[in-house]
Amino acid sequence: MSTVRAKKHLGQHFLNDKNAAQKIVDALNPTLGFTQVLEVGPGMGVLSDFLLQNSAYETWMIDVDDESIEFLADKYPQLEHRLIHGDFLTLDFAKHFDEKIAIIGNFPYNISSQILFKILDERNRVVQMTGMFQKEVAERCTAKAGSKEYGILSVFLQAYYHVEYLFTVKAGAFNPPPKVLSGVIRMTRNDRQELDCDEKLFWRVVKSAFNQRRKTLRNSLSAVITKDKMSDNPLYELRAERLTVNDFTVLTNEIAGEL
Repeated sequence: MSTVRAKKHLGQHFLNDKNAAQKIVDALNPTLGFTQVLEVGPGMGVLSDFLLQNSAYETWMIDVDDESIEFLADKYPQLEHRLIHGDFLTLDFAKHFDEKIAIIGNFPYNISSQILFKILDERNRVVQMTGMFQKEVAERCTAKAGSKEYGILSVFLQAYYHVEYLFTVKAGAFNPPPKVLSGVIRMTRNDRQELDCDEKLFWRVVKSAFNQRRKTLRNSLSAVITKDKMSDNPLYELRAERLTVNDFTVLTNEIAGEL
C-alpha cells in the first residue's frame, strides 16, 4: 500500500511538515525514566520516522484505521508485535506497558478531550505526553487561572501535570489541511501522587463551578452544598476561572467537612 486516505469521520489530518514532526519528537524528555513511547494515530508515519531514529525508545503505535495499520505494517515490519490495531480510548495499558511510558501523537481533533481524559486515567503510568491538538484545545489545556480559556480541562490536567504550550502549526502543514490552527503541547507528570482532598468530590466541585462559570461559586455550587452550609470563605465570592488547583482543593476539603 502506497498511501492512506484521510478519513473525515476519524478526524484524520496527516502531518506532512517534517520540521514540525522532528520538533514534537525532540520535545520528549527520556531523562524522566521511560523507554516505551506510544504513538497514537500514526497515520502514515511522519512522526514515527523520527521516533524510530532514537534507539533509546521502544516505539509502539496504535491506530483504529484499517488502512493505516496495513500501511504501517508494510513500512515498519520490525514493529510487528508493537503495532496495535485498536482504539486508544479503550486500550488496556497494563497489558502492554511498563510502569512508565510516554505518549506522542498528532491527535484526531474530534476526540481530543477523550484522549486527554484517558491520559488522566493512566496518569500513574504516563509520565509525559507531547502532541498536536486543535489550537483552541491546546490553549485550554495550558490556560492559567484568570484567563477566559481556563476551564474544567485546564484544572483537571494541571492537577497532575505541568502543561506547556510549545508552538503553533499552520493548516498548510497537513493533508488535508484543517480549517483551524493547531498547537503542540507537552504535559509532564508533576509530584502530586494524589489530591489532598476527596478526588470524586473535587471533580464534582470543579464541574459544577464551571458549568455556571458566569456565576460566583456561592451560586454555582448550590447543587453540591446548600448555601446555609457555605462559610464566609472569600473563595465563594469568586467565579470559577479565578481559582487555582490549590484553591479548588482547599474548597473541596471545606465542603467535605460540611456534607
